[in-house]
Amino acid sequence: MQQQSTYGPLTLITPTAAMKASVHGGRAKCLQRLVRLDMPVPVTVALSFDAVHAAAIGNLPNMDTLLTPFGDAPLLSVRPSSQDPDWGGPSAILNVGMNDARLAELTQWIGAEAATKLYLRFVQSYAIHVARLDPDEFYLPDVADAASLKTMLDTFEFETDAPFPQDPAVQLAEVLRSMARAWDGTTARLLRQAKGAPANAGLGLVVQAMALGTGQGECGQGVMQFVDSTSGAPKIIGRYLSASRSDAYDLGPDAEGALYLTRDARGPALEDICPDQYAQLVSYGDICRRRLREEMEIKFTLQDGVLQILDAVRVQRSSRASVRIAVALAEDGVIPREEAIMRVQPSALSELLHRQVDPDAKRDVIVGGIAASPGAATGRIVLTAHEAQASAARGEACVLVRRETTPEDIRGMHAASAVLTMRGGVTSHAAVIGRGIGLPCVVGASDLTIDRKNGVITAPDGRRFKAGDIITVDGSRGQVLAGEPPMLEAALDGAFQTLLEWADDFRDIGVRANADTPADAQTARNFAAEGIGLCRTEHMFFEGDRLGVMREMIFAEESDDRKEVLDRLLPMQRADFQALFEIMEGKNVCVRLFDPPLHEFLPSDKAGMRDLAEQVALPLPDVIERIDALAEYNPMLGMRGVRLGIAIPEIYDMQTRAIFEALVAVGKKGISINVEIMIPLVSAMREVELQKARINGVANAVRAKSKANFSYRLGVMVETPRAALRAQDIVEHAEFLSFGTNDLTQMTYGLSRDDAGRFMSSYVQQGVYVEDPFHTLDIEGVGELISIGAARGRLGRSDVVLSLCGEHGGDRSAIAFCRAQQFDYISCSPFRVPVARLTAAQLALADKVSL
Repeated sequence: MQQQSTYGPLTLITPTAAMKASVHGGRAKCLQRLVRLDMPVPVTVALSFDAVHAAAIGNLPNMDTLLTPFGDAPLLSVRPSSQDPDWGGPSAILNVGMNDARLAELTQWIGAEAATKLYLRFVQSYAIHVARLDPDEFYLPDVADAASLKTMLDTFEFETDAPFPQDPAVQLAEVLRSMARAWDGTTARLLRQAKGAPANAGLGLVVQAMALGTGQGECGQGVMQFVDSTSGAPKIIGRYLSASRSDAYDLGPDAEGALYLTRDARGPALEDICPDQYAQLVSYGDICRRRLREEMEIKFTLQDGVLQILDAVRVQRSSRASVRIAVALAEDGVIPREEAIMRVQPSALSELLHRQVDPDAKRDVIVGGIAASPGAATGRIVLTAHEAQASAARGEACVLVRRETTPEDIRGMHAASAVLTMRGGVTSHAAVIGRGIGLPCVVGASDLTIDRKNGVITAPDGRRFKAGDIITVDGSRGQVLAGEPPMLEAALDGAFQTLLEWADDFRDIGVRANADTPADAQTARNFAAEGIGLCRTEHMFFEGDRLGVMREMIFAEESDDRKEVLDRLLPMQRADFQALFEIMEGKNVCVRLFDPPLHEFLPSDKAGMRDLAEQVALPLPDVIERIDALAEYNPMLGMRGVRLGIAIPEIYDMQTRAIFEALVAVGKKGISINVEIMIPLVSAMREVELQKARINGVANAVRAKSKANFSYRLGVMVETPRAALRAQDIVEHAEFLSFGTNDLTQMTYGLSRDDAGRFMSSYVQQGVYVEDPFHTLDIEGVGELISIGAARGRLGRSDVVLSLCGEHGGDRSAIAFCRAQQFDYISCSPFRVPVARLTAAQLALADKVSL
């Protein structure tokens, strides 16, 4: 049997055996480490990936060679050993070798009942997992005696037309063949691929002498771990099942006779009855932590008081625990900080930022959709923004359910606990706002139907839920649940903060936040964003009474009339900017001027139109005519962004005046702020030139009136293909280029980001697109445009500041792309800032390793 220089198909695990996790699997390699640490591990043989693959196609290893290390009449266990333990594997098979002769021997040693239980357990496991027989025919009887054993053996023979195999070599061969084939099955392949395993991932197997945990002295079996799987806090957790105190067949958490591990007033504990062995286990746990550099769960047996270690596996842990464990290992000097950073999945941080449905909770799924904004929330169904505001005023949590949301729904979204829409994708209005304000959101639930007239939503299975019924939106999984399942609260503890502080020491790209309101800015500041990379000022117009003033401006016929109305908005905007600047003191704030088409501010229903007619003192037909006149066939490609700034310059004049006057106001308080003004939807240099002249004029007027000096930078949002292609010209008048990937993707593909959800899953499934381009940045297409724009921008201005501020900003591939393009920063939703900080650090560390 191979032990030394090369990796053979069968390897007896010894301290010097040639073994690798990539050849024999993680469990086999871990067992070798335990042997090297002088832990009492039973005799074990490892089968390599190649040997298991050969077994799956019928080429089994030599059974005599495999059985030799175990002596005569062995009892064996066979366990899976995949390269990564998280990839799983087929169920373990215990007590291989149990037969009539072994039953007689064990009866003399441990008694008839205990020996019969072992035989029954093996026959049941063999019948279900190896012979693939009906589990209902092989239940464990209440009484383990000769009659119940004969019944089970007769059932096996009846179902297979052959007696139960008595030869241990035959039993072992069939177990190996079955486990190997199970790994190659379609279901198993899909399950492990879902866990991140490659399609061709190999499986090893470990064959180990059984440590029965039964005998004359203190005998039993147990598991012990040294941290809490949910919190990550140090704590001895596990159970010990004493053979002398239990009639249970299996080691379960609620098994009769299971003892506590540590001393407990509620009952006997392993620490009481076997203090020396308990202390030995605790020392093994400490050795595993220090030498294996991980928190491990130890599986053990006691045989007449003698301790044996069967296995040690990485403790299963929640996202919260994974952060705390990694930080604790680094703080104790077990692993370096760099490794702690690399051990935590960025998605784990996203879970910690929001309430989540308890993973153990029962889920009554109403409908599925796109997971647009993480977190979970429960509330009563409301169907309009007004109802959401009324519900919030009553102190009742609500879920806003809409076909799709519009800017007019923002106040209702702020009032709601969660949002559900039938239409939309990951960059739809509901998704973007939801992520920005930390609101759980599921979009694109197209199988749902809404009857607003009767206040009812209907699920795909026909169930009807009326307004006021309680539902739960799980924006992390993209599911809507009936009722109110148990929740886990957000957990931003010291370990969370420490990990991110370490990440900041290693990342090499800036991370800002998209923040539109003072509340957003405060969230961004709390998450240590380096500033605001995108402030969408149009969202301010929907707060309070501003929507009505904005509608008056739209209906104004002359420039002077528009200016008079906008003068009423000026102090409101100024107050908004002043609050942002005070919160972001010492940071950069990039303010995007007004972007959306005007029709978004106008009502679409008759009731809203009547209210507007009363507000502007015009006949209803005139209001309807005016709204129809503003309608566009494709408003996203119509009069919006800089085009509005040129056609109706009074809007940008008011906004820039508000920015500069707020800058003067905070300056008087001694607050330093770096303001950047961004012009949206640019496609030509002349647009920027015209706006720059006008903005400079407003700045000079404010300077003259206030007798104060201030500076600012002017840039553009690159979201049209032409802006990327003509970036060299544009930077003559712009100091920075910020790539808005939402619209740039939309225009590059010719796709509506709100409507693409209807067919996108089909496109991805059929391989038309590898991923939804609104969810994952298209590096090949949109990325090439960004690369061209960045390179040409640098040609025109060597010190141009480059950034990406679309919703892709928090995505790993987009951050990697921006680092490769040597961008100055990325900007993402406030609640994605921690994820982006950790991701950027991991990418920087990975690059150092590869050099």
